[in-house]
Amino acid sequence: MSLGALQSRSCIGIDGCRGGWVWCGNLDGRWQGGLVERLALLDRLDDLELALIDMPIGLVDAAGPERHCDRAARALLGRPRASSVFRPPCRAAMAAPDYSNACAINRSVTGVALSMQTWNITAKIRELDALLASRHGLSRQLREAHPELCLWGLAGGRPMRHGKRTRPGRLERLALLREIEPDCVWLVDALADTHPRRRLAVDDIIDALVLAVTASEVLRGGAQYLPSEPELDPTGLPMQLVFARR
Repeated sequence: MSLGALQSRSCIGIDGCRGGWVWCGNLDGRWQGGLVERLALLDRLDDLELALIDMPIGLVDAAGPERHCDRAARALLGRPRASSVFRPPCRAAMAAPDYSNACAINRSVTGVALSMQTWNITAKIRELDALLASRHGLSRQLREAHPELCLWGLAGGRPMRHGKRTRPGRLERLALLREIEPDCVWLVDALADTHPRRRLAVDDIIDALVLAVTASEVLRGGAQYLPSEPELDPTGLPMQLVFARR
């Protein structure tokens, strides 16, 4: 689905999935969503007021402390939700042909190897990094967010009790979203019925919807940032997480 011609106050949430990228959003007062194979196919990203994406923006390219935003998010979430915030690769490691080489490169640059979870989404991080490099102004409205941190904020500073891939976890997240935006939750079943699970998992849809609801809350004035002033990576991209506190 194309984003079409948009007016101000339009926002979306984006999450990576096996089939590409799932997006949900409030576009001119109407909740909608879709699946695209590549980020660049979201052809009206520049016209959105805000798009939150669950993928690292800004990468550390030297030894030393990891990104401040990741450390701060883990501290707020606590165990066990903190484990969902992983350490992104350095930019050089993303060109590696396999996991072993990526770990070696990342260790030589930053001092630590990569988790397999990080390696599995490296192609998505590389795609996003290339998009932002080719469209320099896009980083003003395309911002990084983390679903568990967003849920923490939407729940008034309380982490989710259950994991997102469990039935109690899905129900817990949907109940919170329904409380804030009653008209958005239908998107989960609509997208799940349209796309096979091998391309789009239900938890990916919910993550994208969490980011979309957060973006809507941010536009209402509830914006919060980790850290409050962004660190910049060597290319000038902000290393900062956006969320909303209710």
